[in-house]
Parts: sequence; C-alpha cells; structure tokens
Amino acid sequence: MLDLGGIDVEEIATALADQTDYDHRWLLDPRTGQVAFWTSDTGIDGEHPVEIDELDLIPIDPIPSYVWYQDMADFAEGISDDAAGQRLARALQGRGAFRRFKNQLYEHHPELISPWHALRDARAQRRAVDWLLDQGLIDDSAAEQFTADHPDPGLP
Repeated sequence: MLDLGGIDVEEIATALADQTDYDHRWLLDPRTGQVAFWTSDTGIDGEHPVEIDELDLIPIDPIPSYVWYQDMADFAEGISDDAAGQRLARALQGRGAFRRFKNQLYEHHPELISPWHALRDARAQRRAVDWLLDQGLIDDSAAEQFTADHPDPGLP
C-alpha cells in the first residue's frame, strides 16, 4: 500500500480529466506513487522513445466527460444566484458545453470562478483517491479519511 500523503492527488486528478487524445498517456508508478507523462515520441524522460507496454506503470485512463459535465450542472443548479445559474445551465445544452460554460463563467460571472474551481477541484481530487483505491494502491481507511476531509465546498 502507498501512503496517500506522499501522492500528488492533484496530478492524478489532472490525468483523470485529460480528454485530449492517446498520443500521450499519464502513468503511475505503483511502487512510489509518482506520476509520469508518456508520449510516443519522447517516452517518459522526454528524450528516449519507449513502448508503453515495456513500462511497469499503471495507465491513468480519463474519466468520461459526462462525469465532469455533471459537476458543471450541479454547480449551475447549486448557486444561489438564480439568473446566473440559469445562464450557466443554458450554456450546458448541446455540443460545446464545456467551452460555453467556461466562457459564460469567465465573461459574465467572474465572482463565481473561485467557487467553481473549489467545487471542481474537490470532486476531482476525491475521484483521484477513488481511482487509487480501485487500483488497490491505498487502503479503505485512507480513502474514507480523505473524502471526509475534502467535502464539496459551500456554494454562493
């Protein structure tokens, strides 16, 4: 088992959210908890190409986008400013929802940026800890304690 205190949970959360492509992969060393970034051109050290199958590392596959979408929907529904919440909810309809949500937030509701980041980051970090637990790298008590210590923040 790894010590959760020595793992960069934020970096794993970033890897779980990375929806870009498979020309690169995020990997975790199960012995140390260190995260590595691999590309087909530069391997994990930035200089020497290596096949991903040759590495004794665990791939960190992205979580489906609908999970991250639900965070935005929950935020729009949970804020006390009904007008802002409705505008954010409308931004989530149809293709391009992530970009429209971000644009609406940054251009029209800058006072909500910090609360949005707090909610998004808390949930992402809990997902990272859940992923570590699912991989058998941390124990139940460490995961439960982290979850208890990192609840969703209150929304304005």
